Amino acid sequence: MIAALETVGLRKSFGALAATRDVSLRIEAGARHALIGPNGAGKTTLINLLSGVLRPDAGRILLDGADITFLPPHRRARRGMTRTFQINQLFAEMTPLETVALALSERRGLGRRWWRTLAAHADMLDEAAALLARFGLGDAMRLRASVLPYGKQRLLEIAIAIAGGPRVLLLDEPAAGVPEDERHEILSIVAALPDDVAVVLIEHDMDLVFSFARRISVLVDGALFVEGSPEEVARDPGVRQVYLGEARHG
Repeated sequence: MIAALETVGLRKSFGALAATRDVSLRIEAGARHALIGPNGAGKTTLINLLSGVLRPDAGRILLDGADITFLPPHRRARRGMTRTFQINQLFAEMTPLETVALALSERRGLGRRWWRTLAAHADMLDEAAALLARFGLGDAMRLRASVLPYGKQRLLEIAIAIAGGPRVLLLDEPAAGVPEDERHEILSIVAALPDDVAVVLIEHDMDLVFSFARRISVLVDGALFVEGSPEEVARDPGVRQVYLGEARHG
């Protein structure tokens, strides 16, 4: 069976620093896959390679079996890969309804003509409103994005990514900077993402990781250290030493 996303021997260096070292991953269709590791392990570099923000020095990236190693980000998005960022990438003055409608219009090939034809596409507005309601943003869909609480902004960013109709969704720390009382809403939304979308999550919140993931890859110093089910990873003595810090505590 063809993987939704696969990397083969992926490498990236910045001068003498090897940020990603021969990483080979296989993400199945509909996967719930988490990437964890200590600070500096190469997690965000790997996501940047997958999404096309960075080009690898060596190795390949396959999306549904097709080589996308050197495709730019927008062409990867059209083929079914979308992502979120550690820091919001929202249009502050646009409303959630306008922003999600824009993402839907890109998926339909309307591009920058969306604002001229929006009134003629009531079905697109209905789809945008329904998606926002699923993400708990129904009451805020006509507010400017800049006035939304930070947790709602993070949810909006995920909703925009889903509006693109991805086969693979890369979530880079979706709960970063979100107050504790809003993190649970993000957790429930992430857990309820469509079953046909393979989700790759980077997250430091281990409660979120172990509640979400069916498979976990641990990166250390740019290399794949351990991979397995959440139970296998939690039991691994090497993970406890390197990631949980037991080596520092005797």
